[in-house]
Amino acid sequence: MSEIFQNILAGATGASWPEQIATVLGVLFVWLAMRESLWNFPVGLVQAAIFGWVCFEGKLYSETALQAFFFTAMIYGWWHWARGGRESAPLAVSRLSLRAAIAWMGATLALWAVWGAAMARLTDAALPWWDAFVFAASVASQWLQARKLIENWIGWIIANTVGIGVFWAKDLYWFAALYGLFWLMAWGGLRAWTRSGRAAHG
Repeated sequence: MSEIFQNILAGATGASWPEQIATVLGVLFVWLAMRESLWNFPVGLVQAAIFGWVCFEGKLYSETALQAFFFTAMIYGWWHWARGGRESAPLAVSRLSLRAAIAWMGATLALWAVWGAAMARLTDAALPWWDAFVFAASVASQWLQARKLIENWIGWIIANTVGIGVFWAKDLYWFAALYGLFWLMAWGGLRAWTRSGRAAHG
């Protein structure tokens, strides 16, 4: 136990400035998303750019590609949240139908299989299959969040659970701690958006 604590302390104190800044911005991004604030998007864009660079240097190529996708999805989400509501009302939280939820799960697993195989065979990626799972689950979750669908938080809970292990294995302890905090915040987001959805739809 003491060795684990020493590793965490060493990783935290030795973390680069980009890693620390991305960690702080990541927490702020999720907190703003929980509150359904449009400010989550500009904060998220900066965080994704910094996070992606750190992951690229660590040869986590799925995570790097994921940040590029996040950047694009957040631009769309910013537009959709701002313009997607009726008249002057903000866009309301909604849910997937059962059929749509099953389709999303199938598409996510298919993306994991294809991306994981590509990372394992074509690159020198570290932890290609685990990293690819975080990639696939996060792609689905970010798109659902851009559409303001409540199921995005369930996806984030799953993606962050695996992400903690990936970053821990790569000695990126700040990011492992960040994903642990994201995991907790995703539960808070699920509760908050559930209440918001009920209020919006009666």
